[in-house]
Amino acid sequence: MTFPADLKYTSEHVWVKVEGDTAKLGITEFAQDQLGDILFVDLPEVGATFSAGDVFTEIESSKTASEVPMPVGGEIVAVNEELDDSPENINEDAYAAWIVEVKMSDASELDALITAEAYEGGLEEA
Repeated sequence: MTFPADLKYTSEHVWVKVEGDTAKLGITEFAQDQLGDILFVDLPEVGATFSAGDVFTEIESSKTASEVPMPVGGEIVAVNEELDDSPENINEDAYAAWIVEVKMSDASELDALITAEAYEGGLEEA
């Protein structure tokens, strides 16, 4: 499995790509592997606001339904509409198939995220 070093991660298996005051969010390769075949992604509405820790999407797979928590608070400014018709894109490339883009309300919340090395180390310990 790969864990791109330019991303930040959460222990809940969410990756974060920071671009200025916005962040693209998705689930990690490990998460998609554990979920199995992804069948549906419940995309939030553009303009919706969430606090860090709030559930912003639910992903349904062949194995389970899984709630995904927001790693940083802010307003949804874009959703990956391709996932409506092709949720399996996450299985094909978890790091290209972002779910939402959020305009962060407090960039200091990024300090709570972990590096690729720390994320991978946490998986090895589990």
